[in-house]
Amino acid sequence: MALELWETLKAAITTYTGLSPATFFTVAALVLAIYYVASGLFGSSDQGNYGRPREVEEHVEPLPPPVQLGEITEEELKQYDGSDPKKPLLMAIKSQIYDVSQSRMFYGPGGPYALFAGKDASRALAKMSFEEKDLTGDISGLGPFELDALRDWEYKFMSKYVKVGTVKSSVTEGGPETSNEDGPSQTTVNPAEDGPSESAKPTEQAQSESVPAETGDASGVDTEKKE
Repeated sequence: MALELWETLKAAITTYTGLSPATFFTVAALVLAIYYVASGLFGSSDQGNYGRPREVEEHVEPLPPPVQLGEITEEELKQYDGSDPKKPLLMAIKSQIYDVSQSRMFYGPGGPYALFAGKDASRALAKMSFEEKDLTGDISGLGPFELDALRDWEYKFMSKYVKVGTVKSSVTEGGPETSNEDGPSQTTVNPAEDGPSESAKPTEQAQSESVPAETGDASGVDTEKKE
């Protein structure tokens, strides 16, 4: 049975290829050897190319936990605009500071919203403006639709990012108190100075009017004595 199959195979090889069975198997062995050599060379290079990104991903360190900063000024907030990769990426809405380091692709250098980082951009977010004059936390004069848009941004940040501090207000509390102290001092001092001078004048006039009366009486007495 096996001999019959072998004879049939040899006849088929000779018929379809025109080669003898020995030549056919020699050529087939060479093709397989070349295939394995080629696959070994190109396969190793492919593994090297695809292996490097995996190694890079494995070496990427996770983000550090957010650090609470408390109350800081606007100038101090500018230090966290993403220019220093060792510092967290921060952004403020309505004086509330959030750590947006996990969205560095959006708010970091080169991102579409990079100009908002390190600032309180409440007005710019409400108006969806990228102008320098709107990069401020002043939201006075905004319309109802703009305030609704700002509220949506605030809810998004509250649900997605961690609050790490607040922006210190630039308004001084001593100003109104000093103005109140100056006001009463001027109103109370001036009448006090003018009052006595006006009241003293009638007194002096009264004394000057009474003197002639006394002199008149004295002259009358002298006249009576002479008589």
